[in-house]
Amino acid sequence: MMNWHCISKDDAAKELQTSIETGLTKKEVVKRQKKYGINILEAKKKKSIFIKFFSQFADFMIITLICAALVSFLVSLLHGELDFVDPIIILFIITLNAILGVLQETKAEKSLEALQKMSAPTALVLREGIISTVDAKDLVPGDIIYLETGNFVPADARLITAINLKIEEASLTGESHPVEKNAEIVLAEDTLLADRINMVMSSCIVTYGRGTAIVTATGMNSEVGHIAKLIMDDDTPMTPLQKRLANTGKALGIAALLICIVIFLIGILKNRPIFDMFMTSVSLAVAAIPEGLPAIVTIMLSLGVQRMAKKNAVIRKLPAVETLGSATVICSDKTGTLTQNKMTVTEISSFQGKESPTSNFSSFILSLGTLCNDSILQITGKGKHTTVEATGEPTEKAIIMAANQIELFKPKLDSSNPRIYEIPFDSTRKLMTTVHKNPNGEVKSITKGAFDVLINNCTHLYLNGKQLPLTKSYLQTINRYNQNMAERALRVIAVAYKDIPSDQLTKLKSSTFISQEYNRKLESGLTLVGLIGMIDPPREEVAQAVLTCQMAGIKPVMITGDHISTASAIAKDLGILTSNDMAMTGAELSQMSNDTLIEKIPNYRVFARVSPEHKVRIVKAFQARGEVVAMTGDGVNDAPALKAADIGCAMGITGTDVAKNAADMILTDDNFATIVAAVQEGRGIYDNIKKAIHFLLSCNIGEIITIFTAILLGLPSPLLAVQLLWVNLVTDSLPAISLGVEPAAKDIMKKKPIPPNKGMFADGLVFKIIIEGILIGFLSLLAFIIGIRVYDSQTISDTVLRHGSTVEIAAMITPSIGRTMAFAVLSLSQLFHSFNMRSEHSLARIGVFSNIKLVLSFIVCAFLQISVISIKPLANIFKVVPLNPAQWSVVILLSFLPIVVVELQKGKK
Repeated sequence: MMNWHCISKDDAAKELQTSIETGLTKKEVVKRQKKYGINILEAKKKKSIFIKFFSQFADFMIITLICAALVSFLVSLLHGELDFVDPIIILFIITLNAILGVLQETKAEKSLEALQKMSAPTALVLREGIISTVDAKDLVPGDIIYLETGNFVPADARLITAINLKIEEASLTGESHPVEKNAEIVLAEDTLLADRINMVMSSCIVTYGRGTAIVTATGMNSEVGHIAKLIMDDDTPMTPLQKRLANTGKALGIAALLICIVIFLIGILKNRPIFDMFMTSVSLAVAAIPEGLPAIVTIMLSLGVQRMAKKNAVIRKLPAVETLGSATVICSDKTGTLTQNKMTVTEISSFQGKESPTSNFSSFILSLGTLCNDSILQITGKGKHTTVEATGEPTEKAIIMAANQIELFKPKLDSSNPRIYEIPFDSTRKLMTTVHKNPNGEVKSITKGAFDVLINNCTHLYLNGKQLPLTKSYLQTINRYNQNMAERALRVIAVAYKDIPSDQLTKLKSSTFISQEYNRKLESGLTLVGLIGMIDPPREEVAQAVLTCQMAGIKPVMITGDHISTASAIAKDLGILTSNDMAMTGAELSQMSNDTLIEKIPNYRVFARVSPEHKVRIVKAFQARGEVVAMTGDGVNDAPALKAADIGCAMGITGTDVAKNAADMILTDDNFATIVAAVQEGRGIYDNIKKAIHFLLSCNIGEIITIFTAILLGLPSPLLAVQLLWVNLVTDSLPAISLGVEPAAKDIMKKKPIPPNKGMFADGLVFKIIIEGILIGFLSLLAFIIGIRVYDSQTISDTVLRHGSTVEIAAMITPSIGRTMAFAVLSLSQLFHSFNMRSEHSLARIGVFSNIKLVLSFIVCAFLQISVISIKPLANIFKVVPLNPAQWSVVILLSFLPIVVVELQKGKK
């Protein structure tokens, strides 16, 4: 293996047959992808389809049922009978159930894989002289990559440039402090991994500065690949809701099991055949125990998450879906989230007031702003087909595009005024400084940033080409200009400079990292040039989203690094800041104790000039008042606030890899309205899960009630083992999953947020489940009694005449029609009942066909149920008989009654 750290960057480029200036060609990239493979780490081997299939039989009750079927087979064999239909059909239904389980598990896996692809890391790469963003998995050795603060390093690479570059390598070396990097140094061959300061390693984090590098190893050939360390965890942990439901399912399962044991014992006491009662009891347990609840919830969550992804909200952690429905506060950045992120320079101001865009002053301040700028200007095409595009931070892009309009081209300015040192922008200082050497050999530092921060570092001003002392009068003048621009919702960037003595040039050139004390001196004693004002219009859809939030009981809060006047002006336009609300600066926040902040925070809707540390305090203050907080963020330093929030929302476009990794959800369009849409979807998903649970448990109780009551009344068993398993197969899967795609109720955002401590079975749900279960059980039993009393009556009369009235009916007859009618009503009533679950509003109001998948599920399941009764070979297998029109009329009438009863209960809702 090549030791890239012990050769120079130029030698590394030769060895990898790449160009530092233009990168690889697309043709060469394709060749190398075939040679080296994709840049991903091998995941754990997935369970094979066979293992998935056989794991479906691991449930204790399923194993018991298989054993019972085998015993049935052996008993028939020993008695010389050839009636193997029951055990074969039972095994067939169990196998079919297992196949459905595998399909559901595979579907859930594919959904989660699709989500991982949506949130896959990207890299900034130079190919054929053009810088573009590509999926990190498509990188190959020889690619030239760009590294910026907040990026994950996408592959092992040899540094070409390192400007104040610091890398956190704890995930690889265990070193907790960021490592300063140096691209120029060549190291000894035996240098330890942790000391290779001219290299960057895959999966590490850029915490400061920027740089460029040549990719040397990808995927499993990288250092992290050698130790088989996975960047992402393959196992998806159960969500809190899934865990609660798993526990609930166990409790209900134990209760159902006890009831089945009681049914078995009562049957024995009433002289029922022991084996028949055993088969019925075990089958009832299998049908009634809601062991599929967590699996159904997983599928419903994944379906919901896929819908959210189509609406630009990519969920990284499934518990966030549950939390979204409970959100009471949304703390949002202003730029790009509430606004369009399309900065345009609209005003330039000197100490003499507003300047013409084409004036000498405008050229001077824009040239300074363009030099102190990390955005990249790319010009493609020729003549009329020339296109100019800027990539980078929106504020910086606006400045270089404004300069470009007056023929100040960044590449030319950079070439004639090379950058020899820089202090990158960070959200705490709110400043950026670069040092340049002009063609005359003079060295000048340029600092740009927030006016109210930069002004404190200035001692002079620039006026008519001269440096003058910054007097109180001039200070009042420029403050007035700044305030006026901010009140018109302009983002204001102040620009200053400083002449650097020539004796400091050697120090700047020879140092890769200079002390913080020197940096502070570099950003002091500055000459303020003027102000650049730019507008970033609010997104059109945000005002409506804010109104929707307020109707839904959610407080929208703006958090921004902008001036308080700019922030307040936009917040008023959007409806976030009303006459009763207040705005606060980061400086005021710093002066407040935590107790005071917690007490006063409900009155504030705008926080301006805040640092990432302030964001954490704001989140915790809201949480201390019992609020469920969603917080947006994009920078490295936003990660603590994103983690502290109940729902961390990272920006998909402007967000750093660190912010995305800390977040629960990624907004692929950086849009506030997307958060609101995600909250609405989250509420809908929670509602749909609740509907599925309501449906499944009420149906399961109905099955238990049918058998239990019949045994208590001394009636024959209304359903056989094979019939119970069939009902469970037909009604549990398709209708329950179809409820998962039920559109969110139109008035769902007019309700208050769901309290996080509110149980799934609150608001009388337990009572409804029990009552509806009793109703389904009663209707099935009624169908059975009608069948045996009216249609099987001749058989009963004949039995009584032959054996006398004292012989127990249950032991002497086969109630074919009664059992068939009970079988049909139990299954069809559950299918009709699924429509009751759709909404708390009447079906007449929401429309029967508004969930077409549920309608199709009903048709498919009803067709299957009718087929096993009406098609003679199937009827023989399930021990039922074809029904005549009169009997079907009774079945349909009884099956439809749950709709009537529940609709009456809903009233005019």
